Amino acid sequence: IWENSVKATHLFLSCQEIDDIKKYVPELLSAVPHLIVAKNEVESIAFMGIRGQKLEMLFVANGERGKGVGKRLLNYGIEKYGVNELVVNEQNPTARGFYEHRGFKVFKRCDSDEQGKPYLILYMKLN
Repeated sequence: IWENSVKATHLFLSCQEIDDIKKYVPELLSAVPHLIVAKNEVESIAFMGIRGQKLEMLFVANGERGKGVGKRLLNYGIEKYGVNELVVNEQNPTARGFYEHRGFKVFKRCDSDEQGKPYLILYMKLN
């Protein structure tokens, strides 16, 4: 799900960058206290990770985008875990628009991500 979603939404990343990041995904997933997976009748189609009240990650399989699964997961995170903060890549305008539509507002911008890579990051809070 992660790779499928990233290839469809993170167009600013090269194939090599995706491959490099992919190596760390299992570690990142295991470090998240709450990992919620959405499934259809056949397979897993999306997941989100939550730490405290922060959405650490939300990825939806490309073929499932636009069907409401991301909205349902986010709403579940807000209702069950009190999610009120997240970080999103500025170069992913679809994700930013999705979160803004759900009521999140940018309160801070950084020129690099948490690993020091030159990916523009937006910090958002639920208003």
